[in-house]
Amino acid sequence: MPDRRYRQKGYQDSARSSRPDAPSGGFPGRLEGGPRGRGSETNRAEVFRCKGCGEKADPEFLSDAVCKRCAAALHACAQCRHFDTAAPRQCRQAVPAVISSKTARNDCSFFEPILVADLTGSKASDTPDQSRSAFDKLFGKK
Repeated sequence: MPDRRYRQKGYQDSARSSRPDAPSGGFPGRLEGGPRGRGSETNRAEVFRCKGCGEKADPEFLSDAVCKRCAAALHACAQCRHFDTAAPRQCRQAVPAVISSKTARNDCSFFEPILVADLTGSKASDTPDQSRSAFDKLFGKK
């Protein structure tokens, strides 16, 4: 019986073709400073958004601030960058006491608002007239 179970080419072959720029795993490495996904553009603005409704808010707010749209507490565990449901006490910091409601306002000293990349972009125009004039300008309608 052969030493391998399957005889197809490529299965556990020792003479694998590897590229010279590939690391030892056979996969090419990511270039230093290369993109890392959807928010990889460096010119994206970082904004604070309410976890309840997605409304933009100023990241410098008082501890008793609420969302303008849904009235959710902004100084709450669910709005914090250290909030993690898989971590002990659902926080990546060593909190001294359990905070029972993660959406209610609290006075946690570790609180830092979570900043996310603004992926909404900007609208090209606000009204149909502006859209039509931009179209005419682009294609030279006289």
